[in-house]
Amino acid sequence: MSGSSFGVLFKVTTWGESHGPALGAVVEGCPPGISLHEEDIQRDLRRRKPGRIQSASARQEDDQVEILSGVFEGRTTGTPISLLIRNKDADSSAYEALKTIFRPGHGDISYFKKYGLRDHRGGGRASGRETAARVAAGAIARKILAREGMTVIAYTLELGGIRAEHISLEALSQNPLYCPDLQAAQKMTERLKAVAAQGDSLGGIVEIRVKGCPAGLGEPVFDKMDADLAKALMGIGSIKGVEIGAGFAAARMTGSECNDPILPEGFLTNHAGGILAGITNGDELVIRAACKPVPSIRKAQQTIDLQGKPLTVTIQGRHDTAVIPRIIPVCEAMVSLVLADHLLRQKAVIQ
Repeated sequence: MSGSSFGVLFKVTTWGESHGPALGAVVEGCPPGISLHEEDIQRDLRRRKPGRIQSASARQEDDQVEILSGVFEGRTTGTPISLLIRNKDADSSAYEALKTIFRPGHGDISYFKKYGLRDHRGGGRASGRETAARVAAGAIARKILAREGMTVIAYTLELGGIRAEHISLEALSQNPLYCPDLQAAQKMTERLKAVAAQGDSLGGIVEIRVKGCPAGLGEPVFDKMDADLAKALMGIGSIKGVEIGAGFAAARMTGSECNDPILPEGFLTNHAGGILAGITNGDELVIRAACKPVPSIRKAQQTIDLQGKPLTVTIQGRHDTAVIPRIIPVCEAMVSLVLADHLLRQKAVIQ
């Protein structure tokens, strides 16, 4: 399967399946001399694990990362870094009844059309579990960004149609949904419980902000920063839309409303989301990603089997009611990978 590698100078290849023995990543292009320990990666992996909310999957994985290469005496060597995460709580029994059935909303039917076969155990490579490898690799990218004073933070902006009205980063650690508005977080939690009880699921919006991003990152034409960020986020299985800065609202503005006035001390507004002509302008990056509802639901749905026979299916097993909040560190990881790659590329332009 091609398409499992991402990046140019800072390159990541992920491997493994949801119900295989393990999954992991190989990171190439990491500069030498960076302090790196397994705990640096573990912090982000813990945020991706289920258990923060009642409506999360009951699958309990340790997600204990093992660094197999590329690190010596606590520092990166400049050689490929191999990361391993073993699967210890996979239960494929619930998927046996789905062996010949295409699940609505999943990649079952498209994988089968492409390859002529599919791994029915949790979706194989299409499973959200694959994102653990991305989070592990993203933690290394985050170390590179930190040396340049860059921080990447994401949070729940909207869930089930309930939107945060106030943005307080201090509130993020005060609720399990990682929402910047505590009142909205309470309403989101109630909505999640109600929908979970109905056997259904919810979608939402994650907002990602990057502080300390220098001007000049991104390439002029095909590797624009906003294009690469969109590709990175759209490469996450649950994400169906990405907008930067004003995003789609820009289509309803006039030029005088949308343009960001430039003052001696910087930009007066940030409708551009920190990117102009595909290159960062030194302002804060603001990105939003729209997540679809989890497709594995207990409500009856119409589908077909491998022979094209119509039938009705209800999905059993261990599933989240929403990808939020577990997708938040995944979004941070993918944005960090893009920024680390472009940061190294820019250093090749201007020393």
